[in-house]
Amino acid sequence: MKRSLSLLTLFSTLLSFVTPLSVVAAPSRSPDKTIKCDILVVGGGLSGIATAYESLLAGKEVCLTEITDWMGGQISSQGTSALDERPTQRQQLFYSRGYLELRKRIGETYGELNPGDCWVSYSCFLPLDGHKVLAGMLKDAQRKGRGKLNWFPNTVVKELETDSGGKIIGSAYAIQHTPSNGAPPINTFTLSETIEDAYTYENSSRFNKSIIRFVPKQSKTSNAPNWYVVDASETGEIVGLADVPYRLGIDPRSYLEPSSSSATNDPYCTQGFTYTFAMETTKEPQEHEMPSFYPQYSPYYSYELERLASFELVHTYRRIWSPQTGEPMKFRGIEFTAPTPGDISMQNWTWGNDYRPGTAQDNLIYTRGQLQASGQLEPGGWLGGLRTDALRKGEEISKGYFYWLVRGTTDSQLGDGVKKLHPNHRYLKGLNSPMGTAHGLSKYPYMREGRRIIGRPGYAHPKGFTIEEIDISRRDYTDEYYRNTLPAKMYRRLKASLAGLEATSVLTGRKRPEDVVRRTRSTVFPDAVGIGHYAIDFHPCMTKSPPEAPGNTEREGERRGAGQAYPFQIALRAMIPQKIDNLLVAGKSIATSHIAAAAYRVHSFEWSAGAAAGTTAAFALKNNIAPYELVDELPRIEPQLIKLQRLLKQNNNPTAFPDTSIFNEKWNDWR
Repeated sequence: MKRSLSLLTLFSTLLSFVTPLSVVAAPSRSPDKTIKCDILVVGGGLSGIATAYESLLAGKEVCLTEITDWMGGQISSQGTSALDERPTQRQQLFYSRGYLELRKRIGETYGELNPGDCWVSYSCFLPLDGHKVLAGMLKDAQRKGRGKLNWFPNTVVKELETDSGGKIIGSAYAIQHTPSNGAPPINTFTLSETIEDAYTYENSSRFNKSIIRFVPKQSKTSNAPNWYVVDASETGEIVGLADVPYRLGIDPRSYLEPSSSSATNDPYCTQGFTYTFAMETTKEPQEHEMPSFYPQYSPYYSYELERLASFELVHTYRRIWSPQTGEPMKFRGIEFTAPTPGDISMQNWTWGNDYRPGTAQDNLIYTRGQLQASGQLEPGGWLGGLRTDALRKGEEISKGYFYWLVRGTTDSQLGDGVKKLHPNHRYLKGLNSPMGTAHGLSKYPYMREGRRIIGRPGYAHPKGFTIEEIDISRRDYTDEYYRNTLPAKMYRRLKASLAGLEATSVLTGRKRPEDVVRRTRSTVFPDAVGIGHYAIDFHPCMTKSPPEAPGNTEREGERRGAGQAYPFQIALRAMIPQKIDNLLVAGKSIATSHIAAAAYRVHSFEWSAGAAAGTTAAFALKNNIAPYELVDELPRIEPQLIKLQRLLKQNNNPTAFPDTSIFNEKWNDWR
């Protein structure tokens, strides 16, 4: 009998040994179609595409759902089509095979990798082309691997059914929306105007709904799962809907997370989210009408730092199209080329169109308690798990930021006399505009942080596996803040954890904490299935509500953990949630701490995590083994895990950087 996951998990603490009796809430009508697949991937961002790519190459039938109509997430529907990469990894081209193919095809599309001549990245390009490149890659992977792709754009997952005592997702109900008769096209309205409608079964004045039920392609022949669901969504949507254990926001300060801004957890303070937009340089000044809501947000906008207080610098930072090369310019040591008519710039700026709520009154991603209170964990109650009003205000602050760039004369952080008028620019909107929307904003906001699972308990991780700050940070923790803030016992444990082979000497007191030489590498995971490298980069929540309040400040201490990181690994344990055996997590919702997550969020990492998820799911199906069985005996040798890692390497999906070893202390060379 199929059973309701939502209702089961509501009482799981009290009734963990009792067979659940309730049935999943029935849709308003029978499903319009039932689709069979080996792997259901929820979310068409880079992690979801990478999951599908490797699954198709492995010959599997894949169902891929996406809330927008573009593949690619960050590089398409979220508008951040400027690849975030670190110099050493880029110079060595040490990436997953699919990510290398993505970069190659971008270069082939334009005849160069950086058609925008931006200075933040070696590759800035138009979002639609990101979607087209990825669609072509999946088509070729399907042909080459003899798999099958079922692509479901404009589709959201509404409900899950479980069997096997709640340990297996047996099916999933989804809703695909198309315009109603006489209604405007998709992408006419903003996300805040449509999201709740998109998650409702009934047809509306805007949308006709098709109800789709996803089920396993294979029959059950063993105790192992016969299909997999991969949460590759931007906010950990299936993690929230499935109600598996997860964290959200700030983690409490500990020897593992010593730079935390709070002694206790704060689930409301997540990193800011951003609606990107595109603007074009023009020969003549343009007329600009002030948005009615602009005065509400104008006290927020700023260039942020004096070394960045240049319109030309900001405009070219993420320039995604440049038909002609401007004159060389330099501002405070940064070199770039001047904007020229026809240039198109994508805007993504912390004190600009970032929206950074951080309280229970305005947070974007609902906590478990908020989901319960709003009825979203009840059968049939799921509406995406986001605060609609926060989305709306994020849309407004972004539109207001364009007006500030061209007509603003104030600067909240740098004072009077800094901001000048720059009227020779126009805001690009329309279904054929770079963002592909009538309103000009990205189809979905760029998300830097979502729900983060807590991995399963195991050796050295009795409360569940998590990748922590000290696993990746280059910080040596010798400054006075840590010595004065952390209790003596916590500080000793911190230094012992960083002492590498000398840890026992520190814990037993044979060596003083202040004499510890910081290891110069990240943690080496025995179950590594992917790689990443990026700085720990924060866009902190704001202190007061609303975020745009005059004089508001960033949450104190949130940037303390920011800084450089060593090249790091993706542990398989970070992708396996508790409670459910056929759910894998890719992208930003893997088991990381709040601080570590600030590095585990960029383009190449997302691809590597997705490649690991797709390979692991296909491997598990072929070998009739659940993913948790690959790691449940660690640190003992796991023969099947070794086979999986060997397969990843054979497929040119690295699981470790060159010369990774607990004895290699030369990672300072990696930048």
